[in-house]
Amino acid sequence: MLVPGRSRALPGAASGVVLRLSSRRNDVCLLGAAASTNRTVSTASFTDREPPALTKPRTLAAKPRNLTPLDPTTVRLSVLVPVYNEFHTIETILARVHATPLAKEIICVDDCSTDGTREKLIELREDGYIDNLILQPVNGGKGRAIRTALAASTGDVVIVQDADLEYDPQDWPVLLEPIIDGKADACFGSRFLGGPHRVLYYWHSVGNTWLTRFSNMLTNLNLTDMETCYKAIRGDLARSLTLTSDRFGFEPEITARLAQRDARIYEVPISYAGRTYAEGKKINWKDGVAAFWHILKFSIRR
Repeated sequence: MLVPGRSRALPGAASGVVLRLSSRRNDVCLLGAAASTNRTVSTASFTDREPPALTKPRTLAAKPRNLTPLDPTTVRLSVLVPVYNEFHTIETILARVHATPLAKEIICVDDCSTDGTREKLIELREDGYIDNLILQPVNGGKGRAIRTALAASTGDVVIVQDADLEYDPQDWPVLLEPIIDGKADACFGSRFLGGPHRVLYYWHSVGNTWLTRFSNMLTNLNLTDMETCYKAIRGDLARSLTLTSDRFGFEPEITARLAQRDARIYEVPISYAGRTYAEGKKINWKDGVAAFWHILKFSIRR
């Protein structure tokens, strides 16, 4: 500490150079070995110096997205049901869908069934289990049936319901919660997050893991179940997506389109009661191989 009238050696200076605080405010006297080296400088250059100008603009913290909640008392769900040769399960699944205590419209698209399913659907519509029944003149595939149902939908949220009994409508509330709360634009129901599930084919689970991982690599998402049927999506967003897939490429395509829109996606655990091929399962290894191509194609092509 410098005291007026006293001298102090300047650290790191040449021998014989000392500091003396002058009685004049902000003046320091540099004393050399000889009087001729004495000079006075102002401490203002140390204490009153202007801060250096910023060379780069400041980066402000990213602003979180605003919540976009839906009114739970008025929200309406569009249930899209693609159907092909599901005579033994269609009545049961539509009864479960119809029993859910949610405001909803049920849109069924029959993809030219040949086992009596079409006639059963007509009966169920007359009994009030279906709000909109669309009968396709030719078989066009699951993806096309979903696109047809989506184009006819009007709900605040849309969800696909397979016509078999593998997915349970009782899982809908947990799927809809992030969307209704305004935190998510889409919510995927994952079969691999610990929900109860029927134990079945090992290689199917391996294939699902590979497909999900490949999709994640190209979309930069961290999903655990890209191929899940249960994808609840805000209706206006879903209807604005450009979708072209006809068969089982629908799942990779809609996942890629949501990622490209920077949609807020959540995942929740769901139950899964898979069925065997003897019980009517239709997807096979060829569809799994084709899915890799669909993932690549839809991730590159926008």
